[in-house]
Amino acid sequence: MENPQIWSVSDVNHAVREIVEGALLPFWMAGEVGSLTLHRSGHAYFTMKDAKSQIRAVYFGGAAACTRLGIANGSMIEAFGNLSVYEVRGEYQFGIRQLRPAGVGDLRMRFEELKRRLAAEGLFDQERKRPIPKLPGRIGVVTSPSGAAIRDFLQIINRRFPNVNVRIYPCAVQGAGAAEQVARGVEFFNRTDGADVIVVTRGGGSMEDLWPFNEEILARAVASSRIPVVSAVGHEIDFSICDFAADLRVPTPSAAAELVIGRREEMVRELDRSEKDMRYALESALSQARARLDRAAGSFVFREPAHLVRMRRQQLDELDTRLGTAAERFHGQFRARLERLESTLLALDPRRQLERGYAILFDPAQEKPVTSAANVAAGTRLVAWLADGSLNVTVDRPGSVPPPPFAAV
Repeated sequence: MENPQIWSVSDVNHAVREIVEGALLPFWMAGEVGSLTLHRSGHAYFTMKDAKSQIRAVYFGGAAACTRLGIANGSMIEAFGNLSVYEVRGEYQFGIRQLRPAGVGDLRMRFEELKRRLAAEGLFDQERKRPIPKLPGRIGVVTSPSGAAIRDFLQIINRRFPNVNVRIYPCAVQGAGAAEQVARGVEFFNRTDGADVIVVTRGGGSMEDLWPFNEEILARAVASSRIPVVSAVGHEIDFSICDFAADLRVPTPSAAAELVIGRREEMVRELDRSEKDMRYALESALSQARARLDRAAGSFVFREPAHLVRMRRQQLDELDTRLGTAAERFHGQFRARLERLESTLLALDPRRQLERGYAILFDPAQEKPVTSAANVAAGTRLVAWLADGSLNVTVDRPGSVPPPPFAAV
């Protein structure tokens, strides 16, 4: 053979990859997870194996999904993807596009995803739950009017408390549009204030039959209801998203009827117990009050009321004496202060200076007193104010003259 074609290792791996990837369409494969690695890049690497063999698998961007679904070594999974070849090592592997725990169908995955998301929003928190009324006067029931659930419910209600007011909002409980109809029923009772408690109920069935009670629209209507909601969907083993959003979950329609309306006999017994408790509490309170009254009647105050009056009168006299003493002391202090102020005012009175021989010169033209000889011209007419009257004077000539001999007095 002359000039044979020589293939490189890369050429071989590339050709094998094209053959493998072109030969098989994407498919589902089941197996056990092993050697799981959740890389910080967000990818997941592991092996899928059964009792006889194993295959490498890669889930690009699937690390978060594996964590959310609780995938770990030993988990049985079902994965959808296609075969490919990792040319660098010449290994074929299963490229995963979607995975789920083994035996879990699409509906179960949707259920878990919605449950996780609504729980993260707080729609299932216990703090949001409202108490169920003890004896509701009006019960709103959202269900099919022809189903076994409403018959069981009404049978128990009529047996326990036949005169209770039951209002039924008829709607479909399975099939297309059923979730919207049930949600409208819950909203109707809230909008019309037509019930003290709402019961959302239907009988058992497959997951597909019960699916309307796993829809988001109904969960939000139940969670936002002002009226307490009891969810009674399916059988005891069935759980729905509506159960988690409701204020109370009961396993069956019959259990819902038994919960919202107690037995008449039980209520009568409870009323009897309450009456006895109230009677005992009243008798105890009366006994204590009577004992306090007896103690008060035997006290010194009630035996000698005149003595108490005399003692209070004496205390009143003492207070009157102390008040009079305090008033006199205050009056004396106030009078002394007034006298000091009067002396100060008299000392500052200008008339006292005039009585000692002084005069105040006033310039009528300037409308102000004369305080300096230098400011007065000859011939200026002034008014001299004395102690006993005034004089009109005319300045002969201004000048400096010695002060009067009594200026220092």
